[in-house]
Amino acid sequence: MSYGTAQAAGRWFHSGALRPDAAVRLFVLPHAGGSAASYARWASLFDAGVDVQIVQLPGRQDRRGEVPFTEVGAAVEALYDAVEAEWDGRPFAFFGHSMGALLAYRLTVAMQAEGGPGPCLLAVSGWAGTAHRAGPVAVGELSDEEFLDQVGQFGGLPPEVARNAELRELVLPALRADFCLLSDYRDDQARVSCPVVAYSGSGDALLAGGAMGGWSGLSEDFLGLSEFPGTHFYLYEHALPLAADLGRHLRRCAAGTAG
Repeated sequence: MSYGTAQAAGRWFHSGALRPDAAVRLFVLPHAGGSAASYARWASLFDAGVDVQIVQLPGRQDRRGEVPFTEVGAAVEALYDAVEAEWDGRPFAFFGHSMGALLAYRLTVAMQAEGGPGPCLLAVSGWAGTAHRAGPVAVGELSDEEFLDQVGQFGGLPPEVARNAELRELVLPALRADFCLLSDYRDDQARVSCPVVAYSGSGDALLAGGAMGGWSGLSEDFLGLSEFPGTHFYLYEHALPLAADLGRHLRRCAAGTAG
């Protein structure tokens, strides 16, 4: 059963070398302002048993001409259809960082509700529903300078982009839309039936007070939280060990599904 109407104008998934014989597929969902290019090297971090598919959301790079999502429900509906159309019978998993973790989580909840194929593993990074709150002023009401200052608090925009007016014009529309999407979310603590594994930076100010530990209550099979040195975007520096740990869980996921 379709959960919505996916936008068909752009390419939803980018990948490295084609791996049609891989045992499991990994769909990677980017952070706010991120794109498929942000995770381009991920395809090379996993062995031949993992087919990495990086999600390209509307409003960036080759989909810049499309309107980006500003509401969680609309994004999840479109992602549901895109993943469903891409499904080839192999087990699959989701990994999302920050906003990508929110979308991966709600996509898993939606698939579970529909009763169709769902992920064998949900991997979340740098996001916990109870820890992320909208600011006192709506994103749409902030000036560019105020918005960039808010984003800069957790390193969400490279300095060279923030200083360059032309680059800002390219990046800001999608980034603003992503922050509107984050502000739109209302946490309901919905549980998922698949295993969940969590990752974060030990110095991430957005996740103070052990917020990532809250994932343990959202699945009967919580595989644990791994913390790496660094702040919100720790995963750029620690992509290799993160991928090694995630790959271990993916192998078990694929073996369990096959069994």
